[in-house]
Amino acid sequence: MMTDSAPPEPIHAEIPEGWLHKAKTLSEALPYMRRFAGLTIVIKYGGHAMGDPELAKTFARDVVLLKQVGMNPVVVHGGGPQIGRMLDTLRIQSTFIDGLRVTDAATVDVVEMVLAGSINKAIVTEINQAGGCAVGLSGKDGRLIQARKMVRKRHDPESNIERVLDLGFVGEPVVIDPHVLIQFRDSDIIPVIAPIGIGEAGETFNINADTAAGALAAQMKAARLLMLTDVKGVLDKDKQLIQELSVDRARLLKQEGTISGGMIPKVETCIDAVERGVEAAVIVDGRVPHAVLLEIFTPRGAGTLIRTSR
Repeated sequence: MMTDSAPPEPIHAEIPEGWLHKAKTLSEALPYMRRFAGLTIVIKYGGHAMGDPELAKTFARDVVLLKQVGMNPVVVHGGGPQIGRMLDTLRIQSTFIDGLRVTDAATVDVVEMVLAGSINKAIVTEINQAGGCAVGLSGKDGRLIQARKMVRKRHDPESNIERVLDLGFVGEPVVIDPHVLIQFRDSDIIPVIAPIGIGEAGETFNINADTAAGALAAQMKAARLLMLTDVKGVLDKDKQLIQELSVDRARLLKQEGTISGGMIPKVETCIDAVERGVEAAVIVDGRVPHAVLLEIFTPRGAGTLIRTSR
């Protein structure tokens, strides 16, 4: 005898659509987890992403996730705005030359206090709150970043004389000693590094965070150097994002003026890191939630990837 019956409901009918989407996303991320398992990812963290409380929490969770799935994240952070505010509070005047803060003896004490103190520990706390095990360091710990005084010169067109500019205790990395970081790599510890260097005589040097991150990535032969910034990445002349650049193409765009202003030193840092052994460097918009995960776990990434010519 024939009876009418309703078609069977799909097996997953009672499973929320959002859960299915998350499961699908995790499944699609598996090849990238395997691709980067055991490899070092150096992340320069700064700008708006570091100043926004919600983005800071998201960043911390993302870093913990990288460690949890077998990668070796190393965070290098900046803190220019926070340093500026503290100098203002203490009524210490500060000047800039070519975008670099002139750092006298009084200023370098404040720089170290803010970078290796309040900022570093705030990032460590966020990562630990997200379930990770973060440890804060400066480049002085274990002589991680050995530095020398940076020398800048400027040509005076009137006198045709090249003058040496005194930036005080602004430094540049000379030697990166990865001993401490190698110990962390084989543990569950996530290092968070303040870009403070130590000189031959034990003096303290203020180092640009981008420069420090690039030097550390090169020494660690990182799979990726991620430069979180406040722009989408490298833009073409029509202001559209360039998703990938070879080193040669990046240099050409710089010569043409397409890459200009504050993007120049970031691209130069990426080029230097790649030429010294980093597989690829990426300039990525840190204002985008989960920018780190988008860059690591998706085919197109979220910024501009720079690698050697093929």
